[in-house]
Amino acid sequence: MAEGFEVHDEVSALASFLERHPRALVLTGAGLSTASGIPDYRDRDGVRRGRQPIQGPEFRRSQAVQRRYWARSMIGWPVLAQARPNAGHEALAAIEAAGRLGSLLTQNVDGLHQRAGSHAVLELHGNIHSVLCLQCGFRVPRAFVQTQLQDLNPHVAKAAAQPLPDGDAQVEPEFLDEFTLPVCSHCGGTLMPDVVFFGDNVPAARTACALAQMEAADALLVVGSSLMVYSGFRFCRLADEAGKPIAALNLGRTRADHLVTLKIEASAERLLPQVAARLGAHHQPVPIGLIDERGVS
Repeated sequence: MAEGFEVHDEVSALASFLERHPRALVLTGAGLSTASGIPDYRDRDGVRRGRQPIQGPEFRRSQAVQRRYWARSMIGWPVLAQARPNAGHEALAAIEAAGRLGSLLTQNVDGLHQRAGSHAVLELHGNIHSVLCLQCGFRVPRAFVQTQLQDLNPHVAKAAAQPLPDGDAQVEPEFLDEFTLPVCSHCGGTLMPDVVFFGDNVPAARTACALAQMEAADALLVVGSSLMVYSGFRFCRLADEAGKPIAALNLGRTRADHLVTLKIEASAERLLPQVAARLGAHHQPVPIGLIDERGVS
């Protein structure tokens, strides 16, 4: 909690920010999904935990790297598949439905915003629940690939491993020696999750859409992101250069602390529902029939 703030002051301050800026762009990060049981990348100082992530160029040129990724994902992805939106996701969906924000840009790949009922969502880094063939471009649900992985690698399915961010898991090297890669059911090509790996760029069309959202916004609200990755931090720089106010709700420091006009250190799943209530926004559950493996059909 930010020094000098009581809970009701924080709620009032953020609600007032959104009331003054009804076209605010909301940028969310991994810290929003931790209450849904999904580990995040960084500590409160923004320092990355654990080993360096797989790089996109390495994945595409090396079957050894692909085996490492898919073996770890086979164990870790079910954590994402079983995750459900928390009160923070639901509050943002309610605030959107009440017409109290402009659009929502997320760095997360878990699809939880859609599951909570948000509609104006742009997934900056893609969606982990979709898989792309690098040869023919065919897309399949990640759930389908999971059945392939389990059929091909029953010895890995029994492994116990610590879940890591974005459907990753810590898998012992001996499981990789005999690991069989899944292939495209359409052409037999190489499969890759439809997400932006480290070392890769956000697709140009998606970047253009995100920049247009920032241009149309009258403010920026950051939720659950340290902004250490430039693809997120750039929006704070753009907002600052345009003279648009920036608010940040995050447990710990952010790369943009020197740019924000309002900084609140609190849990999003605790504070956002109170902000939504203050704004008269109430969450409407998404009917079960509208939910598919990617979020909302």
